[in-house]
Amino acid sequence: MDYRLLSKYLGIEVMLLGAAMLFSIPWCFPALGGGERFETEACLALLVTVLISLLLGGAMIHWGRGVHERFFRKEAMATVGLSWVLAALLGALPFLLSRTYRADDVPMTIPDAIFESASGFSGTGATVITDLDNPELVPRAILFWRSETHFLGGLGIMVLFVAILGQGLAGKALFRAEMPGPSKETGRSRAQHAAWAFTSVYLGLNVVLTLMLMVEGMSIFDALCHSFGTIATGGFSTYDDSVAHFHSLSIEVTIEVFMVIACTNFTLLYLLALAKPGELLRDPEFRVYIGIIVLATALTIGWGMRHGDFVSFGEALRYTSFQVVSILTNTGFATHNFSEWNEFGRGLLFLLMFVGGCAGSTSCSVKVIRHMVFAKAMWLELERVYRPNVVRPLLIGGKPFGDVDLRRDVIVYFAFILFIFITTWLLLDALEPDAAWVVHGHARHEKLIDCASGIGATLNGVGPGLGTIGAVENYSHFQPTSKLLFVVLMLLGRLELYPLLVMLIPGFWRSG
Repeated sequence: MDYRLLSKYLGIEVMLLGAAMLFSIPWCFPALGGGERFETEACLALLVTVLISLLLGGAMIHWGRGVHERFFRKEAMATVGLSWVLAALLGALPFLLSRTYRADDVPMTIPDAIFESASGFSGTGATVITDLDNPELVPRAILFWRSETHFLGGLGIMVLFVAILGQGLAGKALFRAEMPGPSKETGRSRAQHAAWAFTSVYLGLNVVLTLMLMVEGMSIFDALCHSFGTIATGGFSTYDDSVAHFHSLSIEVTIEVFMVIACTNFTLLYLLALAKPGELLRDPEFRVYIGIIVLATALTIGWGMRHGDFVSFGEALRYTSFQVVSILTNTGFATHNFSEWNEFGRGLLFLLMFVGGCAGSTSCSVKVIRHMVFAKAMWLELERVYRPNVVRPLLIGGKPFGDVDLRRDVIVYFAFILFIFITTWLLLDALEPDAAWVVHGHARHEKLIDCASGIGATLNGVGPGLGTIGAVENYSHFQPTSKLLFVVLMLLGRLELYPLLVMLIPGFWRSG
């Protein structure tokens, strides 16, 4: 491991992150943020954090100056993994230095701030803040920074880094480490070109959605924050009741459509922008993705109407379609308290947490293509039981997809997800006292399911879970240790496990 080279690239990332914080400072002014006075503490907190980032980044770059740039896979993975850890830590400083409160007379602690920062960068959208509407507790500039972390983390910190600076072979390695998954599109083109294509689509979607939301009645502050949360599939809102605050069907439909778009492979969206719609319509993953949305919505409506969760079909369609899309795409916006739905509907939403959108999108979770490969691989293995001499290729959309190594990678990934989910679920259940559920008016036995949904929601970047962390609740009541556990899960899910897991292996850090 070349530590000086690692320090150089991390230093550049830290300085870029500090510079990005400057865009949150104008919202300290009442004319933009909508507060009643200039937010002095928030402004100073952001400026101090910017200064810390620039000094730290400059020192790291200085130590790494003149190093021979032999950038290998280990350095790329270490850079990506550590960059997200540094982003979560530095991103937490504005919450602490501005004395942001998570509730009346309850200032945010270090675990609270790290949780909120990691949730923003990872696109999870889980929160510990109970009163977003009160600028005396949460300054508007800090609220904007909270949403800006979605914007920065949406495509990936390193993707934006590569798009801006390029960095040749190092950029290619960083791009591949940042965008893991079974469908990479960087092999045939330069990493910087691919990063710019992804970034252009990302920026374009944010601009279009922001303008549409403003036309539909949102202020520029709310429009930008909700656009960041939608396109990054993050889910941070500027209000406690999320998108439901606006009581607008048009806003809900607009956000729902853009959630679907944001979880479509950005390569296909780029080709669509180049007037090649056929590539999108022929893509097997996209067709399955849309099919899952339609089927899950139909099932949820059917059982919801049967159990009296909705007063009319129109209401059922409005709320279930939005929540199905929100959970499947791992965005986490809410327009209805789905914790009050029937058990089948809630169970279906829980399963959708582990699906996610398409590869090459801003979605977290497992991704549709991995489910397709896994299902095909299991079918082929089942056939081998009674036809051991038959060798068939794995077909996706009628065409061979990958090789034996790809099947192994997908199956191992599922195994890792299952192992991490089970072990952290039991750990969280052990850490949390039963009394916390009784205080919230819930039965003790509900803790097991609530903890499972919390693990699933943070590991898959969804945000809200079930019960005490449902659509109208938050994570503020968890123990500090539990919040840090959620931080690890959020980063693991956003980076698709490996860039962080390999950092736990001592041999990874040795030279050679």
